[in-house]
Amino acid sequence: MKNLENERNVLKTQIHSLKSQTLGEEIANSITHGVGAGLSIAALVILVVLASRRGDAWRIVSFSIYGATLILLYLSSTLYHSFVNPKIKNIFRILDHSAIYLLIAGTYTPVTLTLMRGAWGWTLFGLAWAMAIGGIIITALLLDKLKALLVLSYVVMGLLVVIAIKPIIQMVPRGMIIWLFIGGTCYILGITFYLWKKLPYHHPIWHLFVLGGSISHFLGILFYLT
Repeated sequence: MKNLENERNVLKTQIHSLKSQTLGEEIANSITHGVGAGLSIAALVILVVLASRRGDAWRIVSFSIYGATLILLYLSSTLYHSFVNPKIKNIFRILDHSAIYLLIAGTYTPVTLTLMRGAWGWTLFGLAWAMAIGGIIITALLLDKLKALLVLSYVVMGLLVVIAIKPIIQMVPRGMIIWLFIGGTCYILGITFYLWKKLPYHHPIWHLFVLGGSISHFLGILFYLT
């Protein structure tokens, strides 16, 4: 009986959380990241085609991973904000938060497997994906209990580059570093609006910052890795 009561309380908490935004906000959420999903598909095609023309297997694989994680993030977010049924919505909510980890690791992948690929490259690659897997497991089990900690973990993953800043400066073109920095700044600034719950349409605004971050990172990869 206690377990059943606990499950009911958890479900009530989830339903309350899922209803925290208005219909207009959810429509805006779906549209902003629906556009992102379309752009992500285009980005994947462009990068893989350009990599194929070069005949570079490392680029083909790393661009495919990056593009797939980009699509997964925007598609899962769009579906999460599109559904009304609490149970279905909660499933996509978990996928949405999990996809953030995948995109962060996916964004590290082209840089670490093409420009770096030595000891530092493989170290960053391994750390990013290990953190992503751990984050996904924790998200699936404890999303509602550790939400603030999970948001912090996104930032920590993004700042992994700090441990390899010297080799990155040596191996990565300065122009690409600028694009990556702009993208990272967009993501981090956007978290302010993600947490600003009292601001109307705070979540769609957060989505726009995420789009800005993704576009900046894509341009860095397009201009300097293709």
